[in-house]
Amino acid sequence: MIQLDDFLYGKMEFPEVFAALLETDALKRLGGVHQSGAIFLVNPDICHSRLEHAIGVAMLIKKLGGSVLEQIAGLLHDVSHTAFSHVGDYVFDHVEEDYHEKVFAEIIYNSQIPEVLIKYGFSVNDILSGTFHILEQPMPLLCADRLDYTLRDGIHGGVISRQRAKQFLNAVVLSDGKIAVNQDLEATWINEAFEKLINEVFKLPLHLYANGKMAELIKRFLSKGLLIESDMFKTDTLLLNKIRMNYEGYEAIKSIKQLRGFNEYIRHGKLPQIKNRTLNVLAI
Repeated sequence: MIQLDDFLYGKMEFPEVFAALLETDALKRLGGVHQSGAIFLVNPDICHSRLEHAIGVAMLIKKLGGSVLEQIAGLLHDVSHTAFSHVGDYVFDHVEEDYHEKVFAEIIYNSQIPEVLIKYGFSVNDILSGTFHILEQPMPLLCADRLDYTLRDGIHGGVISRQRAKQFLNAVVLSDGKIAVNQDLEATWINEAFEKLINEVFKLPLHLYANGKMAELIKRFLSKGLLIESDMFKTDTLLLNKIRMNYEGYEAIKSIKQLRGFNEYIRHGKLPQIKNRTLNVLAI
């Protein structure tokens, strides 16, 4: 068994397969990928990793009584995110922010994950062909992925308090195998918290600037041959280091951190197209 600890869900024990998966290069890499993209360059307070979210999703699924297989699916669901997370979608022009979903199977198969799963009695097909109602639901419904990033990104972004998030979790239940909320007040709160996250964190001009300028820089370097597509599957730090090896890249990163041209970019630049997200939770 392995014990995992999270500020939202506390301490939980998981089977040994989780320890083995967390030792794979693919999941270790997620520890070096920022959940919120390049935002940390302009707002160092928002620096949590994609791995923190993935572990949180697995823990939430366990908390709600989901199967071990669905918990594993939760841990692995973001393993194919590029460096800087959704910046990869802006680089490759995926307006639905689904680039990581397109390459998910390829990334899984080219990792140590299949071997680990087989060792512990699971298979890649269990993950790729499984239907996981707690993990994923279409918008505007709640699911473990959407709920964890709402609370986690909201807390790190300063628009939700930890205490309020934990209070909300007390109202989260399973109904017909799907996540539901059992109090009207809490249903209203999570809908409002989600909208606040979108408008005050995801669409904050400062954050659009950081992710948009980083996407432009990476795109330019890919077109010049200074980066190759596989570089996008490194950690943020390794990708930054490769960009900074070139003087143009070094100056461009410094420019982002110093907010050069911020006002001009917000007024006239090609801002990242944030996927339209809605949440409409009703109490049961």
